[in-house]
Amino acid sequence: MTTAAPRPGRAPHRGTLALATAGALVALAAFHSGRAAWIEAKAHLAQALIRRAWQQTSAGAGDVRPWPWADTRPVARLLVPGRAVDLVVLAGASGRTLAFGPGHVDGTARPGDPGNAVISGHRDTHFRFLRRLRPGDALDVERPGGGRRRFVVALTRVVDRRDLSVVADAGDTRLTLVTCYPFDALRPGGPLRFVVVARPES
Repeated sequence: MTTAAPRPGRAPHRGTLALATAGALVALAAFHSGRAAWIEAKAHLAQALIRRAWQQTSAGAGDVRPWPWADTRPVARLLVPGRAVDLVVLAGASGRTLAFGPGHVDGTARPGDPGNAVISGHRDTHFRFLRRLRPGDALDVERPGGGRRRFVVALTRVVDRRDLSVVADAGDTRLTLVTCYPFDALRPGGPLRFVVVARPES
């Protein structure tokens, strides 16, 4: 009785497969990590160009686009002194605009003017700081021309994205900041929104 010889190359084949699988996983992780880094880098680079456009707008140059093909323009500056936040707000809150900075929601009051001024931003870039805001924190809104108005956080809450009271005119002057929730969600969007309501400093 003879014993069949083991098939040559079986063990190396398993090792090669394992190595290839590990390599594919590393490459996939690097891709996602690189993509996240690129998104954040793009957001910060855009803010530099947008800031330059804001300086020109504030100097009286009119509505200046941050780059020639931009379909938006800076309309305000949002500062949070206690959180080292200094952002330029863009006109409109489409997904294309929010990729470059926080956006002023069309149809709501201009930031700093009477009424409900609503500004939206991404939870993982420009509006990441919202999770740290607390009632009593100060927010400054600078308008074209240099006028600045201070607001104080009155409340934070989580609402359904279909809750239209967030953008409604409540008969007073307020600044409403909105982003997706929860902050650590794996996927953007979702049914919930985190809302910060700030009112003028008395």
